[in-house]
Amino acid sequence: MKAVVITAPGAPEVLQLQEVEEPKIKDDEVLIKVEAAALNRGDIYQRQGFYPPPQGASPYPGLECSGIIESIGQNVSRWKVGDKVCALLSGGGYADKVAVPAGQVLPVPSNVSLSDAASFPEVACTVWSTVFMMSRLRPGETLLIHGGSSGIGIFAIQIAKFKGAKVFVTAGNEQKLAFCKDIGADVCINYKTEDFVTRVKEESEGKGVDVILDCVGAAYLQQNLDSLNIDGRLFIIGSLSGFVAELNIGTIFAKRLTIQAAALRTRSKEEKAEIVNEVEKNVWPAIMSGKVKPVVYKQFPLGEAAEAHRLMESSKHIGKILLIPY
Repeated sequence: MKAVVITAPGAPEVLQLQEVEEPKIKDDEVLIKVEAAALNRGDIYQRQGFYPPPQGASPYPGLECSGIIESIGQNVSRWKVGDKVCALLSGGGYADKVAVPAGQVLPVPSNVSLSDAASFPEVACTVWSTVFMMSRLRPGETLLIHGGSSGIGIFAIQIAKFKGAKVFVTAGNEQKLAFCKDIGADVCINYKTEDFVTRVKEESEGKGVDVILDCVGAAYLQQNLDSLNIDGRLFIIGSLSGFVAELNIGTIFAKRLTIQAAALRTRSKEEKAEIVNEVEKNVWPAIMSGKVKPVVYKQFPLGEAAEAHRLMESSKHIGKILLIPY
């Protein structure tokens, strides 16, 4: 089969389509013939040499995919050959076929195309586990999402609105902010021209927001704490601006704040299966009802993975970028 290989850590051109061995499935795994794989920021970090796959995972990039089950391990009971599915992966999505534990597989919603379904597993599992399972966002509370027009951001806006929250977002241009508004964001802030702390306070009667989902990291740490309400929760899922920051601990004391951070890829398969199960119970109905929709910006052939990475790094996209094996 063909897969995108990282030939050396570096720029997008190190991604090369090569002939590789097919993965062999274990007893609790299924083999998926890939219809589409979606890009995530973690793929770029892996390509650059900063985010290696967990031990035993595929060395090829790709953290989510959709496709058709081609074979199943002897301990797999829920899935059968021919099922249309999407899956949360530890790696290996940039390929014709990928092996994945059966507990990380989801059915393709009947109102979503097989290729578009690739845009859901990683973002749905990330947002549900961080914003809802760990930060406990409740109906009537407020959520601030940094990077509102990213794949994560677009999904988070839709599911938070579905669950009855008020949603604030930041983005870097008016086109992105307009898109966020169109899909349900209540307050849209241009971080290049406005101070988001000031705007959050203005729009919340001086209280701040209850939960923040942050992909920026160090540069926003103190501003995020300043933007939170009493008993607010900050969840960090990325560090685009770096890992080291200075903060005023007094802010945490005064407002009883919680700061958490997590990566999905490094969790155990048991933890991933639990998250996937929660996503199917809580998120899939929102997709099936049309309240949460896939937003795909562009598709590339698998052999053009380097070009797809360049697009993601340019931040010109709104929504997800897909790779399609041909």
